[in-house]
Amino acid sequence: MLDWDGYREELLQRIGELGKLTPSTVRGYRELSDAGNQTAHLDAKTRELIALAVGVTRQCDGCITTHVHAAKQRGATKEEIAEALGVAIAVNAGAALVFSARVMDALADRA
Repeated sequence: MLDWDGYREELLQRIGELGKLTPSTVRGYRELSDAGNQTAHLDAKTRELIALAVGVTRQCDGCITTHVHAAKQRGATKEEIAEALGVAIAVNAGAALVFSARVMDALADRA
């Protein structure tokens, strides 16, 4: 398994290097990332749980290590994280089901 904390530190270093080369890109990402904090409709822990579920769905290791760290800092429990992961699993299964229906539609068109 990965050394998740070491990976997160390495990732932050590399993103810092990218930021030096193209500061507007990283600044734009940061602005998008911080936009939800300004509305305060969801608390920070809930946003991190959503980010974890999306990170799993997008298969992004960087998202996982970053948002696990942030979720734990915001008080998320293992049980809450597991529930968020259950949502990711269900949504991915649902997406596969929807696209399976598209396959059936394509088959019907060629019958």
